Amino acid sequence: MKRFLFVGLWLSCFFLPVGAVLWGYASFYTPGFANRKTIYVYIDDRKDFGNLCGRLIDSAGMTHPANFKRLAGLWKYPENMKTGRYAVTPGMNYWTLLNNLRRGQQTATRITFHNIRLIEDLAERLAEQLMLRKDEILLLLNNPDNCRSLGFTTETIGALFIPDTYEVYWNISVENLLQRMKREYDAFWTDQRKKKAAAISLTPVEVAILASIVEEETAAADEYPVVAGLYLNRLRQGIPLQADPTVKFAIGNFSLQRILFEHLEVDSPYNTYKYAGLPPGLLRLPSVRGLDGVLNYAEHRYIYMCAKEDFSGRHNFAVTLAEHNRNANRYRAELNRRNI
Repeated sequence: MKRFLFVGLWLSCFFLPVGAVLWGYASFYTPGFANRKTIYVYIDDRKDFGNLCGRLIDSAGMTHPANFKRLAGLWKYPENMKTGRYAVTPGMNYWTLLNNLRRGQQTATRITFHNIRLIEDLAERLAEQLMLRKDEILLLLNNPDNCRSLGFTTETIGALFIPDTYEVYWNISVENLLQRMKREYDAFWTDQRKKKAAAISLTPVEVAILASIVEEETAAADEYPVVAGLYLNRLRQGIPLQADPTVKFAIGNFSLQRILFEHLEVDSPYNTYKYAGLPPGLLRLPSVRGLDGVLNYAEHRYIYMCAKEDFSGRHNFAVTLAEHNRNANRYRAELNRRNI
């Protein structure tokens, strides 16, 4: 009897640890989620472990939450969470995911910004895609010292942002984001582009200002070089740009369809009917095509332009004032016909 008891105890001592190991392996090392494609979970400044578990259940189909919480507790993860965007891939186990989470081994995200007009719009767009607040972004973009450190003013800081798609970490700080954009800006402004800018007596920032006017002026991208060439002709000859979009910017109404004489009287450095040369800042964030449209402007003798009377967003161009007046009369007649 004693021998059987001894054998039983020995078997228990052997199989219990083995069973514990097998249970641990099954709990932590086998696939723990039901997702068939990669999903992402986000951990913000609140570092809410309960919220994370809820998202893993809802989005990734976590199969055994108790086991996940048990392992997280053993690793003291709930007390040491790190912000970020983390991938949960098909077949991933709890051990691997928790190891990534506690090490802060996150997955980069893609941010995109196109067709941005105001700095406020840019800050909102970035805040939608990153763990940033609109107000904290604007705090730095409206800070003269910070803008100066990057080579811009508060009026020209928009030129730093070349519209495109970039990979960054979701929890990137505003300071690091601006430094990243500065590297992208420097990479965009190659020696070749700088030489083209110098050839038309403009700095890269001035190219961006002119490109922003060009893009507000025409809806047709193929007109960018022609419109840019026209404005460059005016700058060279000392003629005020007289660009309607700058008036709209000055009065804060981009939806204005008809510029009246009273609008032309607004006293603003952005009113290019009142002040010669380029305005002090951008009207919008110009696209790469817009910037290159200025750098590769079309050479011609046009001095005047007027929107086409078909409201296509395109323009009639003219060399002489008489020709321009004919174009303008046709456009005004159509405005009147449409009661605009």
